[in-house]
Amino acid sequence: MKHFLFIFLILLCSSCKDNKDAQKEDTAMTVQQYTIEQFMDNEAVGGGSFSYDNSKLLISSNRSGIYNVYTVPTTGGNYTPVTASDSTSYFAESFFPHDDRMLLSADGNGDEIDHIFLRDSTGTIKDLTPEKEAKAQFYGWAKDGKSFYFGSNKMNPKFFDVYEMDVSNFNSKMIYQNNDGLNFSAISKDKNHIALVQSLNTNDSDLYVYNVKTRQKTKINTNQSSNSAQDFSNDNSALYYTTDDGAEFSYLMKYDLNTKETTTVLQKPWDIMGAGFTEQGSYMVVYVNEDGKNAIEVIDTKTNKPIALPDFGDQSITSVGFSNDEKWMRLYVGGSNTPSNLFTYNFETKQKYQITNVLNDEIHPEDLVTAKVVRYKSFDGVEIPAIYYLPHQASENNKVPAMVWVHGGPGGQTRQNFSSMIQYMVNQGYAVLAVNNRGSSGYGKTFYQMDDLNHGEKDLQDCVEGKNWLATQPEIDGSKIVIIGGSYGGYMTMAALTYAPEEFDVGVNLFGVTNWIRTLKSIPPYWESMRKSLYLELGDPYTADSVRLKRISPLFHTDKVTKPLIVLQGSKDPRVLQVESDEIVAGVRKNGVPVEYVLFEDEGHGFIKKENQIEAYSRVVQFLDTYLKADKQPVDGELKSTEIKAED
Repeated sequence: MKHFLFIFLILLCSSCKDNKDAQKEDTAMTVQQYTIEQFMDNEAVGGGSFSYDNSKLLISSNRSGIYNVYTVPTTGGNYTPVTASDSTSYFAESFFPHDDRMLLSADGNGDEIDHIFLRDSTGTIKDLTPEKEAKAQFYGWAKDGKSFYFGSNKMNPKFFDVYEMDVSNFNSKMIYQNNDGLNFSAISKDKNHIALVQSLNTNDSDLYVYNVKTRQKTKINTNQSSNSAQDFSNDNSALYYTTDDGAEFSYLMKYDLNTKETTTVLQKPWDIMGAGFTEQGSYMVVYVNEDGKNAIEVIDTKTNKPIALPDFGDQSITSVGFSNDEKWMRLYVGGSNTPSNLFTYNFETKQKYQITNVLNDEIHPEDLVTAKVVRYKSFDGVEIPAIYYLPHQASENNKVPAMVWVHGGPGGQTRQNFSSMIQYMVNQGYAVLAVNNRGSSGYGKTFYQMDDLNHGEKDLQDCVEGKNWLATQPEIDGSKIVIIGGSYGGYMTMAALTYAPEEFDVGVNLFGVTNWIRTLKSIPPYWESMRKSLYLELGDPYTADSVRLKRISPLFHTDKVTKPLIVLQGSKDPRVLQVESDEIVAGVRKNGVPVEYVLFEDEGHGFIKKENQIEAYSRVVQFLDTYLKADKQPVDGELKSTEIKAED
């Protein structure tokens, strides 16, 4: 847990009693305020596949304004562009194991119909999965590097079959036909076994091992629980998986493919989110969700003990990856107050190299805020964890407005990661309480299932209690608190304005669900394997559950909204359709309530292009400033309703 940083200015004075108020005022730090353009000029970098000779890394970066793919020397240096798109975002998947060819991925401006692309030795980019309307997912390389695995729903839009593509001729063959709605998790190095998962409900899933030769499936778990395959051992004798069978948090297990016996490998007081072996099997990497922050262990498989990782002071290692020969490791290092930078580490020389410096040079690190984990009691005594950002300029004598931030999901989690958007809001003088209301992941399966079939009710009360907690903080102006969120968080925004209309002063709805009946009926076909689980958690729109779903859908109760609202939406969103936002805006406008609508024609579920992020987040702050900061209150009748349409 990170502790919040206060900077006090010590005044030397002869009469402290007479200057008590002045000293209180000085507990607030003066910070430089930055524009949204400056914050969005922070670079976002992802990936980090090593080339076959370890000379360079394949990465994704949005430095051009959208994501493109680049290579960068392993010891640091200039980026070399692989793609130069100005419209479609491309992402790095992997270098080929034995040459400099590359695999990339891209969708159609947010439609989530991903394809896999080859970038060959001549620089030509070719779509390897060109089937129209079919989605492809890269699963990984075969042990010999002569083929790779991928999933595609080209045969049936509802389910992903597993294919192997030969890279000598780029012909593919199906190795598992998915007729049962199972999801691929892992494949053994000898290609004989595939791990598959079947979703049962919000938390629980069954784990199977499929024998490629006999085409038989064997169920691994004996009790209903949450089970997820992690990796097969390098000698093909065992499957490692996580389960919460008999426990609140997921722990790591080993299943022997020959004896069928299971053994507990590792257990922590938090969820083990992932585990996997390096190419040669010398190390196992374990990820733990420790109070909303990644905790990583790299375990030597010979000694079964964690190895020492490079020291980065108060910053955290959030992700690691290895070269195929295990001589190099790449690491992402950052925190809530700094975006993650890419580093490399050479195991032979013990040297580390900083590859990126993604924080905009114009932003001083001391002006950014470190998040603090807090907990508060909800209406029924349930303890709610939250991530809290308090502006440096806030003090008891300089109270600031605040926002309750609700993550996506349901079942998501706000984590202690860097967010340019949140840091911009905080820099502009807004405190942010990112609530992990009941139903959030990471805090045990009991907490995770607490919001099943009561969305917009108890989870909404958790958000209201978050607002109440904020109002008790001496640095917060309790009369100026906004609720904001995206997707499920956008739904919570509309639920708050509809069902608790006097609790929050302004609402910010980022592509939020407003009609659960329509949303649950119109989920993308490739979500079919999760449909049953969604219906068990939220309600089945084709049954009597529809009565409750209509009751908790803000669209049908817009007459209750009385507070200013801003709505932002991508027109290509396949999850929350544009009509959701169109209709909620139209409904609220009938009340004469101030509404602003910002629509992006070239975005999907979330905004990925820098120019759109700048437009979106600046509009949000302008709207909040208008209605929450006294010196910017509109005159009567001004800014009642506006609409912004962002074109391609």
